[in-house]
Amino acid sequence: MSQFSSYERQETLKSMTEETLDVLIIGGGITGAGIALDAASRGMKTAVVEMQDFAAGTSSRSTKLVHGGLRYLKQFEVKMVAEVGKEREIVYQNGPHVTTPEWMMLPFHKGGTFGPLSTNLGLRVYDYLAGVKKSERRTMFSAEEAIEREPLIKRDNLRGAGFYVEYKTDDARLTLEVMKKSVEHGALAANYAKVVDFNYDDEAKITGAVVEDQTDGKRYTIRAKKIINAGGPWVDQLREIDGSKKGKTLHLTKGVHLVFDGERFPLRQAIYFDTPDGRMVFAIPRDGKTYVGTTDTTYEGDIAHPTMTEEDRTYLIDSINYMFPTVDITVEDVESSWAGLRPLIHEEGKDPSEISRKDEIFISDSGLISMAGGKLTGYRKMAETVIDIVRDMFTEEEGIRYSDSETKYMPISGGNVGGAKGFDSFLEEKTSQGKAIGLPEEKARELADLYGSNVGLVFDFYEQGKERAEAAGIERVTFAMLQYGLEYELVYRPVDFFVRRTGALFFNIAWVHQHKDAVIAYMAKELNWNETQRNAYTKELEQLLKEAVEPAEPMMA
Repeated sequence: MSQFSSYERQETLKSMTEETLDVLIIGGGITGAGIALDAASRGMKTAVVEMQDFAAGTSSRSTKLVHGGLRYLKQFEVKMVAEVGKEREIVYQNGPHVTTPEWMMLPFHKGGTFGPLSTNLGLRVYDYLAGVKKSERRTMFSAEEAIEREPLIKRDNLRGAGFYVEYKTDDARLTLEVMKKSVEHGALAANYAKVVDFNYDDEAKITGAVVEDQTDGKRYTIRAKKIINAGGPWVDQLREIDGSKKGKTLHLTKGVHLVFDGERFPLRQAIYFDTPDGRMVFAIPRDGKTYVGTTDTTYEGDIAHPTMTEEDRTYLIDSINYMFPTVDITVEDVESSWAGLRPLIHEEGKDPSEISRKDEIFISDSGLISMAGGKLTGYRKMAETVIDIVRDMFTEEEGIRYSDSETKYMPISGGNVGGAKGFDSFLEEKTSQGKAIGLPEEKARELADLYGSNVGLVFDFYEQGKERAEAAGIERVTFAMLQYGLEYELVYRPVDFFVRRTGALFFNIAWVHQHKDAVIAYMAKELNWNETQRNAYTKELEQLLKEAVEPAEPMMA
């Protein structure tokens, strides 16, 4: 049994209380996961607590791109483009099973945001700043070449297109694989563990946190020399508990994405396009689906539960029909959707889409270290920056010298596949292994692509779990994925499995409907849920299934 097992979850929480930690990280999104890996791999005693599930907030609800921030050139965020652009390649090399290059086309029309000169110049500068390798540098297309590449784009007044590389990712699985790697290095990590208070010494310096297990209400006191607030949208709430919410604050904006079946919206090329109001939107083909996003509106609702509104849906459908007029998308074509929040640092008088995505670190008088802002792509560099600060504090305060960051060339969990160059041959090898135990070729490859070098464990559960799967009434591959999730990925609620571990609620919603009852029954038995828990967790999944296709009711004034 691993240290990242649902069966050992309460023991993990108890272990966090048994000694004073070097670092306690609050927040299990990509920022917290990255910080945990950087700290643990340097030898610091590290723990992470997350009030929901890992990646349940922003880190499973992004545009699912590890991108270099081309749009930020318009805001002259040159340093950010240079930093995150270079990080893309590092993220890719360390986990090719969750991040892959995706050629993106940026069409430009007469009167649009971009023209031939600005696109060519912008992409050239982008290539230079981001250190793009020669094989992935931009090219320019004529209008005819652009239409040949993607026949669905608007032809009226089309002047051409830029063509450049972004990197698509599974944001939730990227977060999980980073978190699992931190656990391999000795970090302790628990989901559904909410910080409800802080502890302080006689000099008002922070010494620990009171954590409440959201599954049974039990409280734990965790002592730590340094506490890092990586709460994403909740950063300011934690600063309020600490009494240190002053100066700069967060500005939350909401982004919504819609998902369509690939036969209904047969996009063959990822497109980055401008809308009539001058914003930029992505349309991306993925696994037989096409998804489109994002919106960018100020958000003031329930932080834990952002949802699509009718206005969001209409905006994106209108944007689709503007750039792809022959598709004629309607409300009935929406298969699924998701809404996520961006925890940006407030800038007075700026429109949501104009606010910088840069990250900042705040250190309160009590010693609480808060990390705000930032982007998915820059998670590793953000973690290195904050743990360098912690390292220097330990050197000054205790004379301890921890090493520099070791994560730049460190494969994440599942990433031991021979790097990007070795990934194709890895897939071939694992596909053959899967076929040898009776898996269809396509399914074996799909599993290898999803789990990377951890797929052998999933194959083991498939090969050895036939009788258990039949007894539980669960399809055999689904059983193997679920059992792996329970033992190695801290799956505790049905939504963890169907949303974060598989992405199915977004990209294969019919599969969720097909398997949810059997999965819930099996999890209830395995994890000893009581009736109240089973009803609550079932209702939670049903609510998300409903919200994926139906807009939320408008809030009353």
